[in-house]
Amino acid sequence: MKAKMYLLICLLLVGIDSANAKFVLNLRPHKSKISENGELLIYCEVHNGDTMPVYDIWQMWCYPKRKMTKRQEKQYWRMVRDVKVALPVTYYIEGVIRNTNDTLMKMSTKKERDKYMAHFEKRIYKENYDAMSELTLRQGMLVMRLLDRDIDQTSYELVKAYRGSFRAGFYQLFAKLCGADLKVKFGDAKDDPIYEEIINLVESGQI
Repeated sequence: MKAKMYLLICLLLVGIDSANAKFVLNLRPHKSKISENGELLIYCEVHNGDTMPVYDIWQMWCYPKRKMTKRQEKQYWRMVRDVKVALPVTYYIEGVIRNTNDTLMKMSTKKERDKYMAHFEKRIYKENYDAMSELTLRQGMLVMRLLDRDIDQTSYELVKAYRGSFRAGFYQLFAKLCGADLKVKFGDAKDDPIYEEIINLVESGQI
């Protein structure tokens, strides 16, 4: 019994890894601290008279190493940069959507909701114009794809739901003139599997 337990602990400490693995488990000390002498202090708990260290199990992603030319490697790290810029914006927009839905649910009439959304549109535009203007077209498109990835709705569908078909069509036309597309979905582009990998690595703090 003890041998099996030690084997399991060793496997967890080393991490489960293989050519087909999607993620590995990594143990990190729970509530660990560094002492004044530079020593790592491990949090422990007493169970049945035995003092045992406590570890948190963190999920870490493991992908096969990519063979890339210098040009492809440069492109890859540009995608990493874009994901790091786009993810916080996506999280922010998702939070706005949740709060907006909660507010609209409390309104009993369509007139009330339309009035609120008209004011909301002007306010959100004014509050976020400077920050959104710093996004490149590629990063803006990535934000729209990430929204579809997370909430399974395109930007076009969101605008249509909140502001109607006419406004959605107007914004789609304007987006097309700028080289964008509000109807873009995550998973349609050939580089989306790479973006999915990068998103997982960024969210887990591995890159």
